[in-house]
Amino acid sequence: MKKVLFSKVKEALVSVLPVTLIVILLNFTPLVNLSMREVLIFSISALFLILGIGFFTLGADIAMTPMGEHVGSGLTKSKNLKLLLIICFALGFLITVAEPDLTVLANQVGSKLIIIFVGLGVGLFLVLSILKIVLKKDLASMLVYFYMLLFALALVVVAVDAEKFQLLPLSFDSGGVTTGPITVPFIMALGVGIAATIGGRNASENSFGLVAMCSVGPILAVLLLSIMSGGDISAPSVSDYLFADNIGAAIGHTLFKTTRDVTLALGLVVAFFFAINFIFLKLPKKKLLQILIGTAFTYVGLIVFLTSVHVGFMPVGFKMGRELAAASPVAISVAGFVLGLVVVLAEPAVHVLNKQVEEITNGTVSKKAMMTALSIGVGLSICLSVIRILCGFSVLYYLVPGYLLSLGLSFFVPKIYTAIAFDSGGVASGPLTSTFILPFAIGACVASGGNILSDAFGIVAMVAMTPLITIQLLGFTAISKKRVSEKLAMKRILDKDDDQIIRFL
Repeated sequence: MKKVLFSKVKEALVSVLPVTLIVILLNFTPLVNLSMREVLIFSISALFLILGIGFFTLGADIAMTPMGEHVGSGLTKSKNLKLLLIICFALGFLITVAEPDLTVLANQVGSKLIIIFVGLGVGLFLVLSILKIVLKKDLASMLVYFYMLLFALALVVVAVDAEKFQLLPLSFDSGGVTTGPITVPFIMALGVGIAATIGGRNASENSFGLVAMCSVGPILAVLLLSIMSGGDISAPSVSDYLFADNIGAAIGHTLFKTTRDVTLALGLVVAFFFAINFIFLKLPKKKLLQILIGTAFTYVGLIVFLTSVHVGFMPVGFKMGRELAAASPVAISVAGFVLGLVVVLAEPAVHVLNKQVEEITNGTVSKKAMMTALSIGVGLSICLSVIRILCGFSVLYYLVPGYLLSLGLSFFVPKIYTAIAFDSGGVASGPLTSTFILPFAIGACVASGGNILSDAFGIVAMVAMTPLITIQLLGFTAISKKRVSEKLAMKRILDKDDDQIIRFL
């Protein structure tokens, strides 16, 4: 166990180090001016962040992923579809309501109602995702239908009340933050368990897509909330993003809130799992003990991770965004791209996704290729978002053509790449995006005098969208290379045959 934990911490160090170095190096330029105290707080937070990711990824491997697989396979073997759907709806709602990422977003806009609506959205779309697996429906067709519905509803929001148009970016952001570090390992493994039990020729391909579908539900739910009522949603206060004067008190307060949120989140998941195990699964005690140990690692890892990003990364992100935007539009655009390249490396759920993708595809889609495509996609998304913040135009000018392109690509690339791409979009926009990149965008918005709700928000949605394009382009490149190699092989065979004919004559 010690050797595995050390390996996970080492991987986390490689992931977090680039972000930390970029922040520190920028501080030695005239563009960013962090005090020694702020640099020290940020550096210590980075060290704890590394430990948090290490503990979390180990816990996800030995607890969260097996729990999801056992629930998915066990309930599917019961051959009671109605029971499976009811339990999955409850699971989707409970895990989402307790997801720390969503709590972070809701706290920033002062609305608890968002959590309830998003939970209902995820529960409903998790049911639709299970039906997709059971009935073996095409993911691309379902995504096209629901995204068309989504953009039609967005137009209704604009038509009903122009003032509520500023809530559109928040709606799209909610889809990204929902699929956080607790939700992703469990839901992805749930899909794997169900698909493996059902079997079939495309079982691996069919197991992906749950995260993608569960990212659509929250957007539709918050859009409906915008139409019904948006009065309790307000822009966050700038004071929330400043370094605390009393850092000890700030750490204590954040640690208490984080421990409470994570206890609720994991408590619901574990209670749900043990109830299902008692009624249906009947797993051996040794397996249950392993899951409990893994849950403990996940629990400690999440508390350390979330406390670190709140105390050290959120204030630094805000200050960097504000000072870079005030210094130069070019500087903040370039910095946004570079930060996007490396920030995705530090997202805990990204490592879980990449590992599962490589295992399920038997190495066809490698972790390295996935990480490269994700990094480029997130880098582009943050750069484009910064340009939008500085210019002040709607996020729909990016999202509509972006989703049309990604949905169009889904008909030309292998289906497994489409499923992986849409899952990756939700996974890439994790807690570090909410607590570092979003404050970075808010700082840029404050410096440029923009509207925080309509201009700064939407950056999480962009982080969730661009991987859909880059990973599908990865798939398009893969099949293009395969076709070229097949043609060259055929040409060599024909040339060889021609040579034999000539020699014969």
